[in-house]
Amino acid sequence: MSSSADDTVTLARVESAAATLRGIAQRTPIDHATHLSDLMGVPVTMKLENLQRTGSFKLRGATYRLSRLSDEERARGVVAASAGNHAQGVAFAAQQLGIEATIFMPLGAPVPKLLATKGYGATVVTEGATVEDCLALAAEHAHRTGAVMIHPFDHADVIAGQGTVGLEIVEDVSDVETIVVPVGGGGLIAGVAVAAKEAAARAGREVRIIGVQAGASAAYPPSLDAGHPVTIERDATIADGIAVARPGELTYPLIASQVDGIVTVDEDSLARAVLLLLERTKLVVEPAGAAGVAAILDGLIEATGPTTVVLSGGNIDPLLLQRIIGHGLVASGRYMTMRIPLPDRPGQLARVSEILAATRANVIEVLHTRHDTGLTVSDVVLQVSVETRGPNHQQEVLGALADAGFLPSVADAGREG
Repeated sequence: MSSSADDTVTLARVESAAATLRGIAQRTPIDHATHLSDLMGVPVTMKLENLQRTGSFKLRGATYRLSRLSDEERARGVVAASAGNHAQGVAFAAQQLGIEATIFMPLGAPVPKLLATKGYGATVVTEGATVEDCLALAAEHAHRTGAVMIHPFDHADVIAGQGTVGLEIVEDVSDVETIVVPVGGGGLIAGVAVAAKEAAARAGREVRIIGVQAGASAAYPPSLDAGHPVTIERDATIADGIAVARPGELTYPLIASQVDGIVTVDEDSLARAVLLLLERTKLVVEPAGAAGVAAILDGLIEATGPTTVVLSGGNIDPLLLQRIIGHGLVASGRYMTMRIPLPDRPGQLARVSEILAATRANVIEVLHTRHDTGLTVSDVVLQVSVETRGPNHQQEVLGALADAGFLPSVADAGREG
């Protein structure tokens, strides 16, 4: 598509956004990540946008976009669509600027995000199964009422506002060589790429930008292969904050020209990353915000020098966090549920218990039943969940049971933690 001057995102525009956001958006801290540094063999730092006001970077773009509305546009109010983070950013910015806001959120939007959006004074409409449905509903609302549509990523002011993250990274990590950024529609990484690359070039150096998408909702790899934005069929993902089916018309060319690579991570990797951040850094980060860490854990980011990974948000439903912790323990080899068929005679449970004790597997839960599908009258099944120290320990436990004549299998149910 052709670009007008209003569509152009430059370092100067990002610097203008930074001046506007001063006193509204926090300059979030940079924290050293010892474990990630050890894994990569280079210094790794984290940009903690999960500690941003409203819990994510989205406040930046929303505030800059709304701040540039005319008095006439402000009087008409604004409308937006979001699974939660953009919703909160728009609602907060509208409250600060005295603008009426209506937000369309999917029916399955996380309750904490929905309540927070309402708490900032916005009118929330829960309708539509996906963010794409909500975008269509918001556009129809804008057409019907005259409200100004605030797109979550595909507007130059939004991109410039998000780009202040990159500007701060280059200023605060003077030797950064690689910046790793979660990617949904692309507003954050597009802004970060423009700001970081231009600011670094001004200082006589280069910065590499790597994006990370959830494999279940990765629209950029096929779009980049095709040479234009394409719409994908999305699968369910715990990374709802980056679950976008089509790149933006403005973000796509910026990413195609400025971003050095896009990698994808699966659900297990996202869960492991959330768990690692919780345990090792004491940070609560939502799966979308942890995508960059997941890519590092999977060995997908080439170590070329000091690296900063953006933790883009921390808004997570406690119930989802509970599930993710269980899933992350399973994915990292620290929790396992086994099904062990046993002959129905005394002493079998005691034998299994002795083997588990000898291998130092900590028993969490036990179910002993005669009513499992496929059992004969003389058989029982033991389902036992154990805490383990990793995949090698799990294999040791399974091997010890097999050596004793048992036939253990890892139960699918254990993957839910």
